Amino acid sequence: MRRRSKIYVGLTAAVVPIASVIMALGATPADAAVGGSGPYPADYETSTGLANHTIFRPQTLPAERLPILVWGNGGCSANGLSQGNFLREIASHGFLAIANGAPNGSGSTTSQMLTQSIDWAFAENSRQGSKYYNKIDTTKVAVAGFSCGGLEAYAVSNDPRVTTTGIFSSGLLNDADDYQLRRLTKPIAYFIGGPSDIAYPNAIDDWGKLPASLPAFMGNLNVGHGGTYDQTNGGEFGRVAVLYLKWRLKGDTTAGANFVGPNCGLCRTQWTVQQKNLTLDDGTPPTTPPPTTPPPTTPPPTTPPPTTPPPTTPPPGACTAVYSVQDQWNGGFVANVTVTAGSNALTGWRVTLNLPIGTSVSSLWNGVASGTSGTITVLNQSYNGRLAAGQSTSFGFQGTGSGSGATAGCSAT
Repeated sequence: MRRRSKIYVGLTAAVVPIASVIMALGATPADAAVGGSGPYPADYETSTGLANHTIFRPQTLPAERLPILVWGNGGCSANGLSQGNFLREIASHGFLAIANGAPNGSGSTTSQMLTQSIDWAFAENSRQGSKYYNKIDTTKVAVAGFSCGGLEAYAVSNDPRVTTTGIFSSGLLNDADDYQLRRLTKPIAYFIGGPSDIAYPNAIDDWGKLPASLPAFMGNLNVGHGGTYDQTNGGEFGRVAVLYLKWRLKGDTTAGANFVGPNCGLCRTQWTVQQKNLTLDDGTPPTTPPPTTPPPTTPPPTTPPPTTPPPTTPPPGACTAVYSVQDQWNGGFVANVTVTAGSNALTGWRVTLNLPIGTSVSSLWNGVASGTSGTITVLNQSYNGRLAAGQSTSFGFQGTGSGSGATAGCSAT
């Protein structure tokens, strides 16, 4: 059961544009060091094509393309400078960071504004005559936000253009919103202010409900809900956010080593670290030091091995699929399918879903589907196809109609 009392005092109040709440979440940041600490001095601008947003970018666009970060402010504040030091710092390392809200704007924002930022960046990258023409890396998009802005990020994290999600001192408010966790398919990272952060209980609750195979990182720095965004260059949260984005959006595995493995760069520091399913981007898990003494050798078998080589792939039918309905409402539902390997390991799996008449799939996560109604096929994602004997993974989907009456079968690929 989600613990909500503290969150309702903090985050729920933050979604309405109460001046005192916005002030508490840093609507008036301190002056930043000019341009940030990165190699590309950065500042902010606005665009008539993207009303009510603030665009942080290198003052001189570098030769390398800029990955995209779209950002929701604390308190869902429509002041795009609310975390200005933090976002300028990110931009100075070669990113295009777009915040909801105009500079020093007033009022509140919506998650739709994050989608508008992505749409605008994609359009500018392809528009001849734009300063951003062919200057933006549209294959690398992060959606993130602080406090109420983190809830906005969750809401659009299933956009197929999104590469990774960042949740900063935030967590879902209600168990009824947990479907947003089940539909996650891309890596996610949490940066929370420790047990004194009002968002801490809900962030931990979300962490425990993530899809089993989802790559995920959680770091807690015991600074409370306000973080370090207003400090010069965004303080420690700014430094770590840059490292994470360099890893996930630029493929920098040196930066990634700060998050992966038992000896990660943030491990055994002031950060408290948790990890799930993390490897560096080359697909190689972090190595551990070799033992100081060689392992004991196994004597050769006294009988010759069988002359017939074992099969290289398990036969069809070497897995099971169990379908269950998680939520049902008038006209729609959320379902989960658990895939379990049989006595052989799997390198990939295929699930055949038979949906009753009048039922269709509107969105699906942790799998790749063909078709939306009748009999559809779901293949594994790249990160959850390999299963040891007896190991399980799952995918989920949101559908229209009734969730009852569907059947699922599994085979190896």
